[in-house]
Amino acid sequence: MRAGSAASRAAAAAAAAAASALPATRVCMKTPGGGRRGIRRDPGAEPGAAALRGPRQRPILSRLTNNSRIVGLLAQLEKINAESSESDAARYVTSKILHLAQSQEKTRREMTAKGSTGMEILLSTLENTKDLQTTLNILSILVELVSAGGGRRVSFLVTKGGSQILLQLLMNASKESPPHEELMVQIHSILAKIGPKDKKFGVKARINGALNITLNLVKQNLQNHRLVLPCLQLLRVYSANSVNSVSLGKNGVVELMFKIIGPFSKKNSSLIKVALDTLAALLKSKTNARRAVDRGYVQVLLTIYVDWHRHDNRHRNMLIRKGILQSLKSVTNIKLGRKAFIDANGMKILYNTSQECLAVRTLDPLVNTSSLIMRKCFPKNRLPLPTIKSSFHFQLPVIPVTGPVAQLYSLPPEVDDVVDESDDNDDIDVEAENETENEDDLDQNFKNDDIETDINKLKPQQEPGRTIEDLKMYEHLFPELVDDFQDYDLISKEPKPFVFEGKVRGPIVVPTAGEETSGNSGSLRKVVVMKENIPSRGDEGEKKSTLMDLAKEDVKDDRTLQQQPGDQNRTISSVHGLNNDIVKALDRITLQNIPSQTAPGFTAETKKDCSLPLTVLTCAKACPHMAACGNVLFEGRTVQLGKLCCTGVETEDDEDTESNSSVEQASVEVPDGPTLHDPDLYIEIVKNTKSVPEYSEVAYPDYFGHIPPPFKEPILERPYGVQRTKIAQDIERLIHQSDIIDRVVYDLDNPNYTIPEEGDILKFNSKFESGNLRKVIQIRKNEYDLILNSDINSNHYHQWFYFEVSGIRPGVAYRFNIINCEKSNSQFNYGMQPLMYSVQEALNGRPWWIRMGTDICYYKNHFSRSSVAAGGQKGKSYYTITFTVTFPHKDDVCYFAYHYPYTYSTLQMHLQKLESAHNPQQIYFRKDVLCETLSGNTCPLVTITAMPESNYYEHICQFRNRPYVFLSARVHPGETNASWVMKGTLEYLMSNNPTAQSLRESYIFKIVPMLNPDGVINGNHRCSLSGEDLNRQWQSPNPDLHPTIYHAKGLLQYLAAVKRLPLVYCDYHGHSRKKNVFMYGCSIKETVWHTNDNATSCDVVEDTGYRTLPKILSHIAPAFCMSSCSFVVEKSKESTARVVVWREIGVQRSYTMESTLCGCDQGKYKGLQIGTRELEEMGAKFCVGLLRLKRLTSPLEYNLPSSLLDFENDLIESSCKVTSPTTYVLDEDEPRFLEEVDYSAESNDELDIELAENVGDYEPSAQEEVLSDSELSRTYLP
Repeated sequence: MRAGSAASRAAAAAAAAAASALPATRVCMKTPGGGRRGIRRDPGAEPGAAALRGPRQRPILSRLTNNSRIVGLLAQLEKINAESSESDAARYVTSKILHLAQSQEKTRREMTAKGSTGMEILLSTLENTKDLQTTLNILSILVELVSAGGGRRVSFLVTKGGSQILLQLLMNASKESPPHEELMVQIHSILAKIGPKDKKFGVKARINGALNITLNLVKQNLQNHRLVLPCLQLLRVYSANSVNSVSLGKNGVVELMFKIIGPFSKKNSSLIKVALDTLAALLKSKTNARRAVDRGYVQVLLTIYVDWHRHDNRHRNMLIRKGILQSLKSVTNIKLGRKAFIDANGMKILYNTSQECLAVRTLDPLVNTSSLIMRKCFPKNRLPLPTIKSSFHFQLPVIPVTGPVAQLYSLPPEVDDVVDESDDNDDIDVEAENETENEDDLDQNFKNDDIETDINKLKPQQEPGRTIEDLKMYEHLFPELVDDFQDYDLISKEPKPFVFEGKVRGPIVVPTAGEETSGNSGSLRKVVVMKENIPSRGDEGEKKSTLMDLAKEDVKDDRTLQQQPGDQNRTISSVHGLNNDIVKALDRITLQNIPSQTAPGFTAETKKDCSLPLTVLTCAKACPHMAACGNVLFEGRTVQLGKLCCTGVETEDDEDTESNSSVEQASVEVPDGPTLHDPDLYIEIVKNTKSVPEYSEVAYPDYFGHIPPPFKEPILERPYGVQRTKIAQDIERLIHQSDIIDRVVYDLDNPNYTIPEEGDILKFNSKFESGNLRKVIQIRKNEYDLILNSDINSNHYHQWFYFEVSGIRPGVAYRFNIINCEKSNSQFNYGMQPLMYSVQEALNGRPWWIRMGTDICYYKNHFSRSSVAAGGQKGKSYYTITFTVTFPHKDDVCYFAYHYPYTYSTLQMHLQKLESAHNPQQIYFRKDVLCETLSGNTCPLVTITAMPESNYYEHICQFRNRPYVFLSARVHPGETNASWVMKGTLEYLMSNNPTAQSLRESYIFKIVPMLNPDGVINGNHRCSLSGEDLNRQWQSPNPDLHPTIYHAKGLLQYLAAVKRLPLVYCDYHGHSRKKNVFMYGCSIKETVWHTNDNATSCDVVEDTGYRTLPKILSHIAPAFCMSSCSFVVEKSKESTARVVVWREIGVQRSYTMESTLCGCDQGKYKGLQIGTRELEEMGAKFCVGLLRLKRLTSPLEYNLPSSLLDFENDLIESSCKVTSPTTYVLDEDEPRFLEEVDYSAESNDELDIELAENVGDYEPSAQEEVLSDSELSRTYLP
């Protein structure tokens, strides 16, 4: 039954009795057969009819349908109000309206429809009438309307001024002595319903004096449950306003609630439930919570909870038990409350009651709230570290004047930055009674706070920023703009047709392991083109400036340097035959625990065949005829590949070195052409990579390489109850402290720590490129807490991890807890798994990273973050990633990573392999050095386009006038997926596909594939060695602290200065909180639209060409999701590459392309975790999208057959089914997990940085969404 309906019917009956002598118009009643029959009373018995209806109204009303009858009644009521007619007429009409409202949904819908004046008429009557029965009738009508209509009808009533009129009515009714009970019940019932929808309700109630009226009613009528129930409901609404809550508390409301809820009794359970809800709301006020603690109510709540837990065997009073827990949750928000909870043995009580709850979903609210309270009251532990600053120190050339890095350097050395007293002083502030009254408005507009509202700031304004003379330093990086190719031996003087050589290749995804097809090793050497064979550029005479002459000399020097990798490749290739003979047939390969000091005696051998590489490390003593790499590998530094040795080596000299081995049976797609992984080359490159810790070890996965596994990896379905179990085990650490081992087994901060010798303890390591693991503590026999290192020159950003585990026992479930993560949520809660790489598997021909781990969840833990680490915010906690792994192999060495690792050395190796394998007569490829990083590593700049068809003037002009596309990636080291996408882009651009050639002939690509080499090398998550997020430095980069950003921006400024603005700029990123691949762009119109200033939005005229590329990608790339794209410009992103390149450089199509770390929830890959194959495919698809963009933006210039333009999808295996591109989401793409604990109540965590990207998701008009290719083709270049 609907709330208030009984009272409504009683009022209706009374009204009918009071109006028995009044006229009745024609009444339409439904017959059992579904028809209607009319019943008319004798007109002669209606003496008041003429006065009520008037002579003309009578025949019209008699013909009114049932639905429009309410219109007539409302019109009569309006007339009565206007004429101040007698009260019995109003009583009669309102009783009729009440009858219709009770019996017909159509009536209720019509009265609250848009444009209806019914609500105003009722409220006007309510305000003006003096008749009690009319008032009760109207209140009953309002209860009917809001009870059945949901939130919309309640809001409708609020917008018509209902709350103010009802509060005034409450004031008037309270003046009667005693107040009319039925009237009070009705007023309180409806106010309790509409109050939550009125953002100013708390203020209005306080100003009208309604708080004390309701409170006194409860005090005076404690035994009258019918009256007390709606009063308590209204008190709960009042208490939502903190000022009201304090005011009520001073008047004894907390004590009053405890009178109602205790001691335990099953009588009046509905009253107790509402009282508990009210109490929970009141105790959110720190003043009230302190009052409750002082009166010993924490112990009372725990006692009542235990009573209800014991007696509620059938779980019929779940809401009461939850209400008690909610009150405990509120009171433990203050330090005094938490102390009282601990003193009352609350931890043990809630732990035991939780453990007694069955693992059924209906009891989840109790278990989750209990767990939240326990974790909140769990004594805050400091991280077991000497300092939260990174274990590694790098002295900056310049110390910033302001900002977090400056604060870091200004801290005295004696300051304990891991934890400080400020974390606990959360309740010393006196609560302000004059708090901001529009707090609800602030909450409502929170999402829009970050959106830029200044139109002048939004309009792109090309700002050179640097002088032309200054920008000339970049001329030598653009030789393609001046080269005349007169001395180049080009293939022909005529345009060459596209010829498909051999079979069309499958996916443009080149595995990174060193496999080759049969007979291909010779062809690889043939493709290697030595730079000395390419004639230097012809001189253009006196027309060339001195700067360009200098640029030529730089280029020549660069080419001489690039000759060395070619020689190296040739040497490596020649050695491979010998290696293959030696290690051809290994009977068995085992991993053994060998002391690390013996490792320098190992040598690396690589066997290549037509399938996968079999990389073996052989003991130098067993193979004396092979060159050892040991101590001299790093010219004085030792290079180790770990604790690996081969035994039982046998050779078969007669076997053909090119034959297929048993390893080939792994069903991996191997495309044609050279592969990009070369273990020996990788070692050579690592020797020149400079890291702050001076790493001397190489991780096996980086040495062996990775190829995508031949199987799908679905998004993990988390079994029910995992988080509950994990948190309970954490709480047991406090309750059963004697069970905890607490032994340090790995520690970067203490170089003298001894590795335990026990055979059942795991051994850890992260001292290699991109590694990140700082400390490991054994908690239980098979459980370890892991602590990550901060970014260098920073005291936070812990998320990326990459480490090695050895000493493994097979079949044992090991639990790993990474305990100092910072993000408030993670895709680990929604099906993402960490990556694992097994060396045993790699030796058995399966060198791949696979998703691994069960019982995965991500939750807030009991380790506190100091205010120093939290940017000044107090009381914040770290988060735990926990996962369980069972290893299949004995004595294996395994690696774990946050995402597929991609090191700086890997990039350099890939670029060298691409350079050595390309055809210089077809592809124009240059690898330059953009600049040096802070630690002295080079930041590569790649230029790719097609060679001119000939050195005729027309062809040279066409070559020079190709539009630029500028790409960058990996500004955030932890977003390794960005590098895999970039690898796909580079490989596609360098491939022999006709579409790739067409793309090269269409654009000149300038690519900075790794903007933050130092961060990548040293295992940072977000920053460079300057301790700053480089993607927030684009507005004013410092050449000393942010050289890669300074010079990348300089390249773009140079292009703008010479009027060669790029057509597209795209920065590749990874996203940890959302699924799929998507883009962020920049639009004035969509940004303004999100500020709700529709008038301004309509005035903005903007070319919608920025949407073309994402739309294209949503059709051709299976992983791409248009509905996740956003084109809103946020204030917090004004220093990012995307916004600065759009606003200052003037590139309309300036994007950030975000790739998920987890997987996809739409399209071809729905339900699958993303892998390197899909990421590389996305990079290739991006190129295809650029080709289609060329067709759409320059249709007249495009002279290729349309069939060829569509051919690229066959080459990259596209069968993308796009979800509706008109679906735009504002919030995170994930629903809340059913068992997910609500962190918000115990945390003041700000939204994650990345979430701000989600704020704006523009809803375009339907016309914009259905643009055809022909319409899109009219979107010309700006």
